[in-house]
Amino acid sequence: QVQLVESGGGLVQAGGSLRLSCAASGLTFSFYAMGWFRQAPGKEREFVAAISWSGDYKRYVDPVKGRFTISRDNAKNTVYLQMNSLKPEDTAVYYCAARRGTVGSSWPSYDYWGQGTQVTVSS
Repeated sequence: QVQLVESGGGLVQAGGSLRLSCAASGLTFSFYAMGWFRQAPGKEREFVAAISWSGDYKRYVDPVKGRFTISRDNAKNTVYLQMNSLKPEDTAVYYCAARRGTVGSSWPSYDYWGQGTQVTVSS
């Protein structure tokens, strides 16, 4: 079956960096656009970033532009989210997701989800 496994979360001070990874199995990875979403306590799940199957097209939500970078390695079936200049408001559970076809920012349009990894940014 399809599995998406996130790793790399943790506790970091404001201004610090983290790199999230998401390893996929059970699907033809290069057929899927990949996305990162996050959900803070009491808030709805929100789009963070997405990348096309080839890696040529990337999309970011405005608050993370210039600070976060999404990338993928199709040979390793892995997508990454490099997060720099972290802020307390970035604190959330981060989820990776797979979407057959093109990039999207709507979470219901994604087909598969990981279990999430906690990112906590202290002030």
